[in-house]
Amino acid sequence: MAKGSATPPIARRRAIAVTLLSNVPHRFLRLLAGIPKTARRRQRQRSLIAVTPSFRPPLRTSEKPRCGIQSRTPSPTHEVEAPLKPKRPEAEQPPHEEPAAAAGKYWAHRHSLFSLYDRGVRMDAEGWYSATPEAIAAVQAARASPTGLVVDAFAGVGGNSIQFAARGCYVIAVEIDPWKVELARHNAMIYGVEDMIEFVVGDFFRLAPSLKADLVFLSPPWGGPSYNQTPIYTLDMLKPKDGYTLFQAAQKIARNIIMFLPRNVDINQVEELSWLCSPPLDFESEENYVQHRIKGITAYFGNAAR
Repeated sequence: MAKGSATPPIARRRAIAVTLLSNVPHRFLRLLAGIPKTARRRQRQRSLIAVTPSFRPPLRTSEKPRCGIQSRTPSPTHEVEAPLKPKRPEAEQPPHEEPAAAAGKYWAHRHSLFSLYDRGVRMDAEGWYSATPEAIAAVQAARASPTGLVVDAFAGVGGNSIQFAARGCYVIAVEIDPWKVELARHNAMIYGVEDMIEFVVGDFFRLAPSLKADLVFLSPPWGGPSYNQTPIYTLDMLKPKDGYTLFQAAQKIARNIIMFLPRNVDINQVEELSWLCSPPLDFESEENYVQHRIKGITAYFGNAAR
């Protein structure tokens, strides 16, 4: 992680830790209705993505560009017998490294991950290899209704949530790691969409039964950079649970689902997910490229499929 910037850190709002979302205002939770369409299949499409940023708000004249992964500022120590909020275990503390050192080989791709990186975007070590490239995230967000409610089940450092919010959607960004939530909230402020995102610290699988939305976006952990060492990536290799369990949890929230998966995924297994609904969901798959290099495959289900 980089050393702290000379610019005073942006004030952080306390992340929301929940077990149920029964207290979320009614306008944010909707039951989906309507007659499902007859299932149909579409061939996989090749989507050649340019790295031109899709969302670039103007830089305020009073705002100075900042760059790098900043270290987390510790809270003042209070001598109390039972602290209200437990401290993060030492092993989970963000590393104090320069941005280029933390990013490694991904440093050269920082602007394809976040076009506004130089304005102060922050990422942890995992974010460098797990964040969806911004151009791909924008293409995925374009499948959502501009005024819809989207659940981002594994929000990470906020790349996809930001693009859905820039689309005009209200986003419930679920992330189990509180530190990633702080990074995602900060990055949303850089893009000026923080008011369109509700950040929730929690386990998606525990929250899913109490959530309703128009669309669910799933970009679960692929198992680290070594995922591409296997010729065929199967859905049981997804983390923290297999793809079938993940899809069934998402179905409880919405019939419209988008999944971002490894480029070597077994596409036949992915298509089988559409048959977990009755009647089966419409399905479409799309290869995602950045600078002529394939980065992953996006699967669209329900009304998200064209």
